[in-house]
Amino acid sequence: MLVTQSPARPRGRRYAITFARRAHDAKPPEIYVLPTESDTYKRVRDPRSILITGASSGIGAALARAYAAPGTHLALCGRDAARLAAVANLCRERGAEVIEACLDVTEAAAVAAWIVNVDRASPLELVIANAGVQGGLWRDGAGETLGELHRVMDVNFGGVSNTVHPVLPAMRRRRRGQVALISSLAALRGIPFSPGYCASKAAVRIYGEALRSWLAPEGIGVSIVLPGFVETRLSRTVSGPKPLILPPEHAARIIRRGLAKGRRQIAFPYPLYLGMRLMRALPAGLVDPILRRVSVDIGPYA
Repeated sequence: MLVTQSPARPRGRRYAITFARRAHDAKPPEIYVLPTESDTYKRVRDPRSILITGASSGIGAALARAYAAPGTHLALCGRDAARLAAVANLCRERGAEVIEACLDVTEAAAVAAWIVNVDRASPLELVIANAGVQGGLWRDGAGETLGELHRVMDVNFGGVSNTVHPVLPAMRRRRRGQVALISSLAALRGIPFSPGYCASKAAVRIYGEALRSWLAPEGIGVSIVLPGFVETRLSRTVSGPKPLILPPEHAARIIRRGLAKGRRQIAFPYPLYLGMRLMRALPAGLVDPILRRVSVDIGPYA
């Protein structure tokens, strides 16, 4: 039996309640509160409890420094303990309270346990799933091994899902929160010298789009970040053209500004974004020969 009720509630909120009962089930009916239009995502303009993965260098470290301020709680993780400690100490000097953990985001159980503990200590308002590695046709074009391909997928997509999944139950209970998934402009069009990396970042983009549609009615915002080239340890493994490359501090400012505005997608630099969209729209027979003529070599990323 489906019963829809619209009782008088504070602030005019409407509730749709579904009662499900099976004849053979002696348990009380299950009650589901279905979200309505009034329960949409409310923007987190100034988050004070923030978790960032991959915070020991690059965009993650720049974001940690950008958000560090008195009254802010930062939870930072990375694989390099020394670099992570340096970032954490700088954030403390700027007045933030910092919890740091040396973690590999592919270790799902350890990541989940850490996130649950962090959220209990200071309910998370913003989670930035940033950790990632490079991959591609290094060794003079010899190509990726199957193990390297799996590693890129495990870190870049698996690490994102390992970060996001544990925090969702608490955010859904609170009906408030924001999640940012760091993808790449490489997610918009497959590039011949980096097949695994493009695939992993495309998976992050599509995953984020699905999460955004699912979670918005429950008060949780999801933003997908598509950076171009940023001057990081990861980009330094790429030998070849890196058009419109940005310092990590500049990238962090763009990302933070976009998150504060609740942007669904944050893509930059804009001319490169338009170029990727154009390559995606044009026939592959025209674009593929041009891409094959670009000389690129990608070194191993540890």
